[in-house]
Amino acid sequence: MLSGGPTAGVDWASERHVACVVGDDGGVIDRFAFAHDAMGLKEMVRRFRAAGVARVAIERGDGPVVEILLDAALAVFVVPSRQIKSLRGRYGSAGNKDDRFDAYVLADTLRTDGHRWRALREDHDDTRALRALCRARKDLVETRVQLLNQLRCNLELALPGAIGLFFKPDSKITLAFLRRFPTAEKVDWLSVKRLESWLASRGYSGGVSAAVLFQRLTDAAPGLVGAEGQARGRITLGLVTMIEALNAEVEAIEQQMSVLLGAHPDQHIFTSLPRSGMVRAASLLAEIGDCRERFPTDDALAALAGASPSTRQSGKREQTVFRWACNKKLRAAVMDFANGSRMADPWAADIYRRATERGCRHPHAIRILARAWIRIIWRCWHDSQAFDPALHCASPRIVEDFS
Repeated sequence: MLSGGPTAGVDWASERHVACVVGDDGGVIDRFAFAHDAMGLKEMVRRFRAAGVARVAIERGDGPVVEILLDAALAVFVVPSRQIKSLRGRYGSAGNKDDRFDAYVLADTLRTDGHRWRALREDHDDTRALRALCRARKDLVETRVQLLNQLRCNLELALPGAIGLFFKPDSKITLAFLRRFPTAEKVDWLSVKRLESWLASRGYSGGVSAAVLFQRLTDAAPGLVGAEGQARGRITLGLVTMIEALNAEVEAIEQQMSVLLGAHPDQHIFTSLPRSGMVRAASLLAEIGDCRERFPTDDALAALAGASPSTRQSGKREQTVFRWACNKKLRAAVMDFANGSRMADPWAADIYRRATERGCRHPHAIRILARAWIRIIWRCWHDSQAFDPALHCASPRIVEDFS
């Protein structure tokens, strides 16, 4: 661990940050404000290097400021805002919030107590690899949804009977049917016996008889024929080809995700959560990461995930609003898990129900549930302990805050 030499503190703000550099004797070497843009961040690093700074204390462990500090090979230490509030008492009795003073408190406390702290680090390589795969899978799934929407729009004119014929529009049997019968003219060739024979050749086991499927086709509106019908059929085949390719890529990525998740030292934490599944568990792990120092409190994790409201204060007026500034990918992973958990966990279902009974709309109720889950996930994550409903859902703090 680095020790000695000038230390720096950065007081985080939305548009302009304040930095302070102190020497070995606690005296201020440099103090300056800088803008939250590329030029301002570069100037911050330049002045830190000019002062000989090797260690920097900051209030939060994410965002462009942290990233550029790590890229500059500076040791970064995260000090929660709650802790800074307590530290102000060491330097005076007023305890007032002042950006310049807080930057000094961070820098000087790092000088005196930094040997007890652990520096922020990048996530391990296997976590970063899992994150890349999870994000790539999400992008491919979103692209597949767009193509399925295009396919449905095309089928509404070309072959209405094929819409909803089978349970899933992207299933192998649906895509195989559209590849074999892309136009209304080819569907006209079918009879119950011919459809039954074709389904048997594809190994169909959907539980719906050929007679019922054939009836769905004949009851539907007629599709286009002639030149336009042929053109629409060509479009159907092209979209089917692209969806099949995406299905194959998503399946391959999921297989690799499963391997990485199974070998990850934190996998037991996230796979133990209710209705997490492989994809949800991998997404949560990948977006939260494995660096515990990045989120010293559950409040820090909740803020980055957009699961806690943002408070704006001006004079005597205080307003609580939706938190727009957050990690959108982390928020998507947390909200998706929270929404799924209420289907399988009575504790989660109860929190959601009580939120809706208080008048909260579905998105708001899911954010409330996500905030409750984040406290549990953060505790399990920091303790490297699997989720235990009897232990974690009985926490007095959670029961009181979300009852």
